[in-house]
Amino acid sequence: MQNLPDIYCTLESSSASGGYAIYNSPSTISFSSNGSPVSLQDSMSYPPDALHSPDNTYASSISGSFVTDDAGDFLHKLRELENVMLGPDSDIPINYERHFQKGIYVTSPGIKLMDAIERRDLKQILIASAKAVSENDLLTANWLMDELREMVSVSGEPIQRLGAYMLEGLVARLASSGSSIYKALRWKEPESSELLSNMHILYEVCPYFKFGYMSANGAIAEAMKDEKRVHIVDFQIAQGSQWITLIQAFAARPGGPPHIRITGFDDSMSAYARGGGLDIVGKWLSKLARSYKVPFEFHAASVPGSDLQLHHLDVRPGEALAVNFAFMLHHMPDESVSTQNHRDRLLRLVKSLSPKVVTLVEQESNTNTAAFFPRFIEVMDYYAAMFESIDVTLPREHKERINVEQHCLARDVVNIIACEGAERVERHELLGKWRSRFAMAGFTPYPLSSLVNATIKTLLKNYSHKYRLEERDGALYLGWMDRDLVASCAWK
Repeated sequence: MQNLPDIYCTLESSSASGGYAIYNSPSTISFSSNGSPVSLQDSMSYPPDALHSPDNTYASSISGSFVTDDAGDFLHKLRELENVMLGPDSDIPINYERHFQKGIYVTSPGIKLMDAIERRDLKQILIASAKAVSENDLLTANWLMDELREMVSVSGEPIQRLGAYMLEGLVARLASSGSSIYKALRWKEPESSELLSNMHILYEVCPYFKFGYMSANGAIAEAMKDEKRVHIVDFQIAQGSQWITLIQAFAARPGGPPHIRITGFDDSMSAYARGGGLDIVGKWLSKLARSYKVPFEFHAASVPGSDLQLHHLDVRPGEALAVNFAFMLHHMPDESVSTQNHRDRLLRLVKSLSPKVVTLVEQESNTNTAAFFPRFIEVMDYYAAMFESIDVTLPREHKERINVEQHCLARDVVNIIACEGAERVERHELLGKWRSRFAMAGFTPYPLSSLVNATIKTLLKNYSHKYRLEERDGALYLGWMDRDLVASCAWK
């Protein structure tokens, strides 16, 4: 995802009051000051002869534009297009599978696609567009995406904002040549300081990261309460902020703090945001530990998790080991991507180290092996809840909110929709699947302390009452209304 591809798309904003260019290449759509699309260039790139082959009955009369001088002919063309989705008998509704989340359907009985457009039903049109894309129905997909461009807005309702990024994903997917998909998505990155600021804002306005970090820290503190030397391996340390509260807790431990050694693994986005390597994190954490009089060492791992070998961890006798997987394992390719199956290999390697505790925090979403169409539905359901939760905290016209969503969330949405194979790096799994993986690697559940649950409930009092905390089968779930968003658990 870091290399500049031959074909790429960008999503950028100039300011909250300026224009928002959603598509630079291969297609461009410009947004006015209110976030509405005002122009489109090269709206679609079709494979050769996709619309002009002898087998395409619509190509002779329709070439992507539905402008006609004859009103009757115009209605006839719309009827033909409706039949593309509805079949030759317009009285029979589309018979797609109902979506299993929140009562979303590809279409409700008796509701026609044209009715959805007239009602400006953004969800239904997004779903119909994705269905057309999944069936390689380029004519219908292009038509529906033209309709969507009139409805989405990066400064509108939550579904309008999410719709803008999902539409970007559809365009990216269809703009591929032949059966191949983008090898990467190249976004116009903000300045590193701005990206770091965006990440910090998301951390503050939504409790998802704090929930994950606090629940993991609680499990580690409980497991290490009697240990004199503690080694923590963090497979995605980011800016190191997770460890502030744990260092503080260890400093206040009766009998004095243990000696703490942290081995941190980096990721390219975090490195760009901080403007340098992990030595920055190590110096900052060392300074923090000194201020609390906690003996501390930091080791920066020099390899990505997929290349990890035992000697990279420098495990020492006499140290109690804790391993932290916070929002990281879903980036590891599994058996559906590579025969090497780094996801399960890493778990087996960690188990061979006999850790006292292993913490797992992941988004509660199923996008790993799902086919494109159900994956699109899952993205809509999951991120709609995420965008709604942001909406209660940051004003819609707030430039920082727009930047946070574009640079911290939209890239994930587009990657899940547009990419396949090794290029699709956002591969989330439900906790049930993670449980199976951990069990196969030889782990057993480590119960979370009731004190952790109580602490997080106190945290959530600072946020909207629509956030929901639930404990099920030894794991903690944080949700927005009726949708689980993040799950946390521990293993040994």
